Amino acid sequence: MGLKKTLTLAGSDTSGGAGIQADLKTFQEHGVYGMTALTSIVTMDPNNGWKHNVFPIETNAVDRQLETAFSTGIDAMKTGMLGTVEIVELGAKHIDQYQLNNVVIDPVMVCKGEDEVLLPETVDASRELLLPRALITTPNLFEAWQLSKVGPINTIDDMKKAAEKILDLGAKHVVIKGGKQLPHEKAIDLFYDGNEFVLLETEKMNTNYNHGAGCTFAAAITANLALGKSVLDSVVHAKQFVSAAIKNGWKLNSFVGPVMHGAYNRFQGENIEIKQIRA
Repeated sequence: MGLKKTLTLAGSDTSGGAGIQADLKTFQEHGVYGMTALTSIVTMDPNNGWKHNVFPIETNAVDRQLETAFSTGIDAMKTGMLGTVEIVELGAKHIDQYQLNNVVIDPVMVCKGEDEVLLPETVDASRELLLPRALITTPNLFEAWQLSKVGPINTIDDMKKAAEKILDLGAKHVVIKGGKQLPHEKAIDLFYDGNEFVLLETEKMNTNYNHGAGCTFAAAITANLALGKSVLDSVVHAKQFVSAAIKNGWKLNSFVGPVMHGAYNRFQGENIEIKQIRA
């Protein structure tokens, strides 16, 4: 029996905690076969406050990577940092050409530790071209605000309004990640399928070692969809997986503390509990 095949269309994080590195580690932990289409290389400058530098990959090279991966038959894919409008268009083209349904859009807009949108012109392109092709999209609070245009998101009611707007843009499901940024005693994500809202609640973890958490969460959803799980079940498992990874995050250097991608399988006895609340 062959493995289920997954693809990540994303940037490379040289530090190894996020981007395609996080995706491939997560795919491996789920027992699926991961492939990549690299959009950019991201480095950090230790001599300039660990400032991020982004080096784009030439568009034709991205196209050839996508053709290579899609020609094998993909069971599920995710997107991360895309870099340019042209790459957004390429992603949409290949999804349509190969009629892929299990598409997870992680609308990466900033690097961890930065507060400016990396490539503002890609936000509109992603909203127009990728959300209508998304089985699910996984924005954090800032990304949900940018996609939905509802304004800053500070409450669960704000999250609900944003989720409704995002589904209006064409996504079939959305999970908005509240995490530790939402002013609530629990770490809450909001799942919406157009019919009901489900709050996914777990304990907050007091740690800054969470580099790559968003990529890992989306990659875990992707892997579970490839394995045949429902969208909600995929999200619930992904939250368990990434919660274990955050709980066991560690210090890489003076700037970056990545999550531990192998924590869920290594420390399964921790029994991360996810409470589901219909809201």
